Amino acid sequence: MARTRFVGDSGLTARMTLVLFLLGALFVGLIAILMVIFGRSGGPGIAILIGLAGIGVAWYQWYSSDKVAMKAMRAREVTPEQAPELHGMIDRLCALADMPKPRVGIADTPLPNAFATGRSPERSVVVVTTGIMGRLTAEELEGVLAHELAHVAHRDVLVMTVASSAGIVAGMLTQGAQYGALFGGRSRDNNSGLPIWLVVLVVSLVTYAVSFLLLKILSRYRELSADRAGAYLTMKPQALASALQKISSGMDSVPQKDLRASQAMNAFFIAPAVKGVSLSTLTSTHPSLEQRLEQLARIQTELGRTTL
Repeated sequence: MARTRFVGDSGLTARMTLVLFLLGALFVGLIAILMVIFGRSGGPGIAILIGLAGIGVAWYQWYSSDKVAMKAMRAREVTPEQAPELHGMIDRLCALADMPKPRVGIADTPLPNAFATGRSPERSVVVVTTGIMGRLTAEELEGVLAHELAHVAHRDVLVMTVASSAGIVAGMLTQGAQYGALFGGRSRDNNSGLPIWLVVLVVSLVTYAVSFLLLKILSRYRELSADRAGAYLTMKPQALASALQKISSGMDSVPQKDLRASQAMNAFFIAPAVKGVSLSTLTSTHPSLEQRLEQLARIQTELGRTTL
């Protein structure tokens, strides 16, 4: 975690470390199993190539995360002259948090949302949509920006980006194995007699499912951590609570096509691009709105006591 004035979160650090370790072990295990499978069929080099491809995916995710996210949202970087109020808010928050100022971007979409991405605090970017800028008050938008800057300070965006590589590689293997084309067609594993593509399909599906669940669990906790850190920085948890309520209710007025186009970014948004769906399931990217509001209410009560 970067050294800033954001409150620390040892629980987040522990979870990020554990998730990276487990996903790393999962990825190594996947490659080892593939090497055994292809070794029996005379082609262990394929597994090595898959491993190198996985490392390449992780490196690309790390190096280009800001560009990929900006392109996915069709966001553009803006200068202080183009968005003086937005830059002014971020300037004040960065000075308050004693952290490097990220680049600032705007996505032209009615979706009321915001996200942060980047491989380091120095290479990060905070993006808001035109939909959220038109819906929130200045105080509420400041609460959202503090939340996003907390993600940058905690470096959890980077961890989420790199950790997703195992799932991406497993997903690629799953798609290839479904057709059996990449794995020798009807070639069979010597012991089981099963087609190699079917064995690889099962292994890759298990890898994808485990990585998917681990990332969702981390994603939900990091949102609570950013809510907490942002609220303590601004000392206005009620402003963030109000913003979250407006964002969630605002999803109902967004066209379904805009929601579908943005759902790949759900894990990075301050609130998921969904409407009329419960977020209390195991596979959700965010904690429920009720859980987030309860935490902010507790912080508000705590801050109220300290000012007496």
